[in-house]
Amino acid sequence: MVNDATTPTGPVLAGVDQGGQEYVVRCAAEQAALHDVPLHLLHVAEHHGTPAQGAEVVAPLEGIVRTEFPGVSVTTEAVSGRASAVLVERSALASWTVVGHRGSGGFSRLPLGSVSWQVATHAAGPVIVVRPGDTPPDPEKRVVAGVDVADSSGISSHALDVAFAEAALRGASLELVHGSFHLGETPTGPGMAAPDFDVLDEAVRAALREEADKRRDRYPGVPVRLHAERLRAATLLAEASRGAVLLVVGSHGRSGLRRLLLGSVSSEVLHTAACPVAVVHTTHPG
Repeated sequence: MVNDATTPTGPVLAGVDQGGQEYVVRCAAEQAALHDVPLHLLHVAEHHGTPAQGAEVVAPLEGIVRTEFPGVSVTTEAVSGRASAVLVERSALASWTVVGHRGSGGFSRLPLGSVSWQVATHAAGPVIVVRPGDTPPDPEKRVVAGVDVADSSGISSHALDVAFAEAALRGASLELVHGSFHLGETPTGPGMAAPDFDVLDEAVRAALREEADKRRDRYPGVPVRLHAERLRAATLLAEASRGAVLLVVGSHGRSGLRRLLLGSVSSEVLHTAACPVAVVHTTHPG
């Protein structure tokens, strides 16, 4: 059962580019099939490209959907413009937006392409960022959700609702992951005592159990595992994503700057996760 907060109200929108986009289309088509909504493939021709040339891009991708996902209603479109701006605008009418992880510039530590980054940051609804090789041939039926129990606004309730719903739709288990390593917790001066980590860790586990219990009646068929370690959150999430079908993170950056809306952990896992990453905005980016 999918509750009202996570029920799609529009098609899945897939932004596709030239070459090697089959993985994006298959991920988007699967998402559309799971939610029983249409799929819209959109190519935005930038620079010297034309909509006519864009039609040649989307035609074979439409063929993949019709062949491999016959139950999914698919439409295509090619327009001219700036890809990130068009996709962000169109995301307001989509239940999900799916984009590829297209890096540039030769910086291995910053492999996320600018279009994917802009869409993940500014889209009106949830976004899935996927790249070639993200999903192993036989992935575990496991969804991972990053949980920040120290967030002053409370645990990201909407992101957790989405994570439970996605696990239920996939017949998957759900792993709630919290990482909490801070240099400030390590005493450095004479006479300084370390905090009682056992007490802190139990408080974290209690908070995770409480969130799981809130959703148990709505999602009784979703097995939940709690995973909390004294490790950097982004590092722990990247490790947990190996073999998973989806990693769900909330977007609630504490800065008022648009470029920082994702928050540091969500930003990092977009570059390091080993499976598709679903970014769920806690508040509208504006």
